[in-house]
Amino acid sequence: MPESLATRAATSLRLRMQDALDVVSRRRDPLIPPRRLRFVGEGDFAAVGDEYLRHLITLGKLGPDERVLDVGSGIGRIARPLSDYLGPGASYDGFDPDARGIEWSERAYRHRPDFTFAHVDVHNGRYNPTGTVDPATLSFPYEDARFDIVVMVSVLTHVLPDTLENYLREARRVLVPDGRLFATAFLLDGAAREAVAAGTGALPFAAADERYAVVDPDVPEEAVAYDEEWFLDHVAQAGFRKAGIRHGTWTPRESGRAFQDIVVARLS
Repeated sequence: MPESLATRAATSLRLRMQDALDVVSRRRDPLIPPRRLRFVGEGDFAAVGDEYLRHLITLGKLGPDERVLDVGSGIGRIARPLSDYLGPGASYDGFDPDARGIEWSERAYRHRPDFTFAHVDVHNGRYNPTGTVDPATLSFPYEDARFDIVVMVSVLTHVLPDTLENYLREARRVLVPDGRLFATAFLLDGAAREAVAAGTGALPFAAADERYAVVDPDVPEEAVAYDEEWFLDHVAQAGFRKAGIRHGTWTPRESGRAFQDIVVARLS
């Protein structure tokens, strides 16, 4: 149910007061956005970003001299830890449909000319319902073979099949011949399907068809889970030769590395 205007106003005032207190007490990290602008999900902003840097290094084999594309860069949750890790010769590019996040990031990273951000008005029923660009036909605004690694954290969990297929193809296009894709997803293998059916999964997915399932049929991009075999088939069809999965804790698993499943796909 949508929040009332009074509830939204009270929340905004509370967050602004907390932001002001951080400034006064000098606790504010200049690369952590104000609370009122954090639209990228739950959890501690800095801690989640630091966690994904560890995954990028250990699972994605990210080196400090590599060129990174962050699809759905949001408000810099991945950019922040990368700003300390990436060194000479490296670069970071991010794009997102939320203009607020891009505008804030451009100001926050003025001191890093090797970090650039772009606003792309791509439609998404959850995050940008008034967007004018069809995500199923979007061409990432970068030339071929520019990046060593493409990062999609909490992106494929909010797109429908035609868009997912396009994003995989575009990731392949902008990667160098030995590049990698680092992505998160909700993947439905046998264990995940059993957990969802039993109600022990973190999200109440209901099947849409054999390819995918959604939480909210009215706003399907709220959260999307994909059949694992179908997903891996389309990773291969996009041109990736190798793909590995580290299942997450969104369904009960002892070996989960993160909340969402992590997929690392390689071109060679």
